Amino acid sequence: MTCLFAGIARRAREVFVDVGKRRVHLDTTSFSVSGEYDGDHRSQGEEETDEALINITHGYSRDHRADLKQWMLALATTHEGDIPLFMKPLDGNSSDKVTLVNAVEALKEQLGDYSEEEEEEEEEEASIFVADSGLYSEANMARLAEAGVRWVSRVPETSNMARSIIDLDAPDWCSSADGRMRWYRREVTFPGDLEEEGRTERWVVVSSQASEERAEKTLRRKMEKERKRWESVLQALAGRKFACETDARGALSEQIERLLPAYLEVREVTLEARPRYAGRGRPKNEQEPLATDWRIEGALSVVEQQAEREWRRRACYIVGTSVLDPEILSDEELIATYKGQGSVERGFRFLKDPLFLASSVFVRKPERLVALGFVMVVCLLVYRLAEHRLRRRLSETGQSIPDQVGKPTAKPTMRWVFQLFEGIELLIIRSAESVSWQVLRLKPVHERILRLLGPTFEKIYRVPN
Repeated sequence: MTCLFAGIARRAREVFVDVGKRRVHLDTTSFSVSGEYDGDHRSQGEEETDEALINITHGYSRDHRADLKQWMLALATTHEGDIPLFMKPLDGNSSDKVTLVNAVEALKEQLGDYSEEEEEEEEEEASIFVADSGLYSEANMARLAEAGVRWVSRVPETSNMARSIIDLDAPDWCSSADGRMRWYRREVTFPGDLEEEGRTERWVVVSSQASEERAEKTLRRKMEKERKRWESVLQALAGRKFACETDARGALSEQIERLLPAYLEVREVTLEARPRYAGRGRPKNEQEPLATDWRIEGALSVVEQQAEREWRRRACYIVGTSVLDPEILSDEELIATYKGQGSVERGFRFLKDPLFLASSVFVRKPERLVALGFVMVVCLLVYRLAEHRLRRRLSETGQSIPDQVGKPTAKPTMRWVFQLFEGIELLIIRSAESVSWQVLRLKPVHERILRLLGPTFEKIYRVPN
């Protein structure tokens, strides 16, 4: 199915010559299924690369349905138009670290069909593959570097290098024209082994007004939870008895060092010495205490300066690329390219839309699930190609059509176009001498859309000139 779809997608690029492939977005998603699917159905020694034999099993569910078995789908779409170029059904427990790098290599081979004219500009025109942090690992990046693949990915902050490169006080922060985004660039070199040279990547640390607002809101919620938890810790300490002041302060210090985040502090610490007597009840006037018990109390406060640095730090993220030359891909273009990852996510939303009814279809064999996935992505391809052509023709001609509230738009969705065409019917008139037909309730806006889509659509509806 993957090879078949690759051929269809290539033919679509030949017909729709304006479908660019310079930036390609990849991601995976899961589809939950009902029913009693068997475990791994592959026979011993059978090739795991046979896509018709995907394993329907439990795995990490993007749909938050861990109770159901699932299968997964790898999808790649263009940056402009969200047009799918690649699809591959996967086992339900597939790892992004493995599937995404395999998809990138397969796509590079699939899209590496340059003409003689294109070969001269291959360095500038070769595809750049975009993925989220599931692609990024040192092993995968070394593998892609060896294959000469150009990539853009978010760098996870799981390494000391990634954590140390984020510097709120860096002197070379740059800002976008509207001031809503900031960034600075670093080149990071990874040493190679005795047989291979090291590689260099360009990392851009990014922060935006929107990400800071989200980070602050998230941190405030976390601070409230931390405050409530620490109130119970302080209450428990207040109920304990200590033999001396040093023990009381030591117990508080231990809790602070182990649990208290930097943006909270314990203030108004009070120590109280209480004599302890033998027996129960009120002691006699001349009775001497056996010992002195110490109790400690305190209250919490927020260190606003530390809290601000914390949420500003959390608002930062790293976008990495193997394209070192800013003339080919500037820092701002790099950030915009990564943010275009929503392209493939919009494809997943289309495939998972309840109106598509994919989730309500039950098929017994995994082979049929693979075939169903193929049909689903072909539907997405046709949908996106029609939407891309209509939007491009509207832009080129300076025209528009009314949206859902009657305002003019040059970027309609095909779903809305389909709704516009609801109610149009074909009337067939038969007589002894002839058979004629006409399209009912066809309005000027429908004729305009059909002309923009092309002669084939006009012929189907017989739009008059």
